[in-house]
Order: sequence, then C-alpha cells, then structure tokens
Amino acid sequence: MTLDLLAYAAFFLSMALTYAIICLGLNVQWGMTGLFNVGIAAFVAVGAYTSALLTTPPSPDRFGGFGMPILIGWLGAAVVSGLMSWAVGALTIRLRADYLAIATFGVAVTIQLCVLNLQPLTGGAFGIGFIPRPFAAWQENALAFSLGNLAIMIVVVLALYLGLQHLAKSPWGRVLRAIREDEVAAQALGKRPIRFRLQAFTLGGAIMGLAGATQAHFIGFIAPDNYMPILTFQVWAMLIVGGSGNNRGAIAGAILVWGLWALSAAAVSSFIPAEQQARAAALQIVAIGVGLCLMLLWRPRGLFGEVSPLTRLKSLRATPSKE
Repeated sequence: MTLDLLAYAAFFLSMALTYAIICLGLNVQWGMTGLFNVGIAAFVAVGAYTSALLTTPPSPDRFGGFGMPILIGWLGAAVVSGLMSWAVGALTIRLRADYLAIATFGVAVTIQLCVLNLQPLTGGAFGIGFIPRPFAAWQENALAFSLGNLAIMIVVVLALYLGLQHLAKSPWGRVLRAIREDEVAAQALGKRPIRFRLQAFTLGGAIMGLAGATQAHFIGFIAPDNYMPILTFQVWAMLIVGGSGNNRGAIAGAILVWGLWALSAAAVSSFIPAEQQARAAALQIVAIGVGLCLMLLWRPRGLFGEVSPLTRLKSLRATPSKE
C-alpha cells in the first residue's frame, strides 16, 4: 500500500512538473514581457506531435515513425515549436493585448483542427500511440518507473529554472521588463520593443513545445482532445495562482492547481453516480475558478508574485529616513 502511494505521488508530481514547464514558457511571454498568449494549447500540441512523429516506430497508416531517441524528439519539439512561435509572432506581435489574445486563440483552434483532420500525418481523432517512454524497461515496477520519470522531470525543470533565472537577471531580461512597464520609455532609450517581444514569444513557445513532448512521452499516447482550450485555461490559472513574473511562482502554481484538479476529479469519481460523472466533470473547472477567485482576493499578485519596480521605488520613498 505504501509503495503504491509513493508511486502515485511520483506520478502526480511528474505530471505537475510537465505543466510547470508550460508555465515557465508562459511566464517568459506574459510575466516578463506582457504578451497575452491565449494559444498555449497550439504550441504544446505542436511539440507533442513533433516528438511523437520523430520517436515512434514506423507505421503504415501515417507519416513519421522515424524511431529516433527520445532526446532528439524533445529537441526537435522545442525547435519546431519555436519556429512556429516565431512565424506566428512575426505576424501578430505588433497587436496589443486583447487583439493578440484573439489572434493566438485563432492559432490554437486552427492547430487543433489540423491535428484532428490531418489523419495521414497526425492519426486524426485516433491520435498517436506507442510513443516511447523513458525507463520503459522498468514499467513492471510501478515505483521505480514513476521515480525514474520524476527524476527526469526534476532535472528538466531545474535546468529551465536556472537558465530562465539567469536570463531574467541579464540585460536581456531587464529590457523585457522595461518594455513591459513602459514600452515608449524603452524605445526612447534606443531599444527595439518589437524585436525583443518577438524573441520572448519565440522562447516561450519553444519551452511550451518541450513541455508537450515531455507530456507525450510520459503518457505514451496523444490525441487532439488533449489540446482543447481548457488546457490554456489551466495554465493561465497556474501562473496567476503562483505569481506572474516569478519562475518559482510558475512552478508552485502548477503543482497547486494540478493538485486541485486531481482532488476534484477524485471527488467526482467518489461521490457522483457513474452515469452522471461525465456531466459532473465540469465541476473540476468550477473548482479551479473558485480557487482562482479566492487567491486573487487573498493575494492579488499570487503566491510569489513579482513586485513591480515602480511599486518598490514608491515604497522606498515612503519609508521614513532613520536620520
């Protein structure tokens, strides 16, 4: 019994960390740069399908099946998602706030319809199976298999966290925050906001693609239903709860909201009659919405929300001098 609980805990944390990677990508776009991306599901889907096509065994029913190593699939997913992000950003990055949100949402719907209907490439509604899983030889031992996958996810998340922290403190990261706070002032200082915003959008999309690949290989199967708009809602809720603009907050928010999602799913399966569970599944979205509202009332900036430089400056001016 104890081993089963440990295996489930490792499985839970592994899934939560895949969402943490998506949150880290969104934090680059929104938290650091202020880009309102509502097409998260599209970039995650592109990464997942790219890695699946590169690493699965040959199949006569669809294109792909190159049987490459998992690491190559993950790198390919990040590259392809990054290129798609650059292409989308080059066309839409000049749009502001709600207009950018509408454009990226349209991209997400387009990608979802493509993976649903391009059956020779994506498998259509049947999806793609037989995606190789790390430590597949350990599957008979649930605990060892789950702990092995958890170790990989911890390494990936830690590497991304350290890299993004370094970028945030670099001149590049400071320029992004300057553009987010006052684009006109940054432009007056000789910076090119469009160029930096496109770079941040591309980097964030590449990280989301990597997250999609890790999810695909962790589960072993992908289908178009995995990349519906609800995924975008989940990730935004995770970042808001954890704290926009803070990488630690992105990781913490992903774990907390995924935990709430898992608990609400367990409650539905335990207390709702079987014939009503399909409808009652919507209560999971309600639970996240209520939790999000409570968090905004309790801590409007989230658990680890970034304090604006202007707010920090005002607080310093308001502090009375000891002299």
